[in-house]
Amino acid sequence: MTDDYLNINKDIWNNDAANWVTFAQERWALDVPEWGNWSKPESELSMLPKDMAGLKAIELGCGTGYVSYWMVNRGATVTAIDLSKEQLSTARRLDEKHKANITFIEGNAEDTGLPDQSFDFAISEYGASIWCRPKAWLTEAYRLLRAGGRLVFLGNHPLSLIASPLNGLPAERVLHRPYRNMWGADWTKVEFEPTGVCFNLTMSGWMDLFQEIGFEVEKYHEIYAPDWAQDTRGAIPADWAKDYPVEQVWKLRKPE
Repeated sequence: MTDDYLNINKDIWNNDAANWVTFAQERWALDVPEWGNWSKPESELSMLPKDMAGLKAIELGCGTGYVSYWMVNRGATVTAIDLSKEQLSTARRLDEKHKANITFIEGNAEDTGLPDQSFDFAISEYGASIWCRPKAWLTEAYRLLRAGGRLVFLGNHPLSLIASPLNGLPAERVLHRPYRNMWGADWTKVEFEPTGVCFNLTMSGWMDLFQEIGFEVEKYHEIYAPDWAQDTRGAIPADWAKDYPVEQVWKLRKPE
């Protein structure tokens, strides 16, 4: 793993930001949230509290900010942080259009600089959850949450990583890398999806880390592609993702 992963990932997202504008506009326009590569409905995953009135929330690695807007629509006061200036530029344009009044910060989700115990709820969908070191960003999230606060995050399932060829081609029904001591993958030298440096852990690795930091696990979801799916998303073929979990959701709580 390269130590310069933050700058690598920031440059990738700055350079690719224009390709995500249409997607961002579509997500900001949704009345009901949809999650992950396969647009799983909120009714199935319950990623957000139904009523967030009076809650202070933070999105860690917000990208274009649509998750933050969904929280605003549920009544929350929202802060969102991301390293990519260009992604935040899209987020701020849409924030102004929708009059959401989200506080956007250009910065590192591993070290936000925000005060201790500032938030009731934290979330990451393919933001800090895969582009930041797990121990660093989870420790920061724990610090930012008040006692009893909750963290929800969605990212790649570890099985989807070990089944992905080293050259970035779509996942196969064979294993291409060790599961033991998994840390993630460096895709900077491949010409296919995915790109950058992404992080993941074994299942026991995640559990051990939560316990070390102090989080309690409330719920865990393994996400499969829906029956109607036929294409390839994020280098994962639909037929593969119907049989094996492609994404995971962890729901954590900071004890009282």
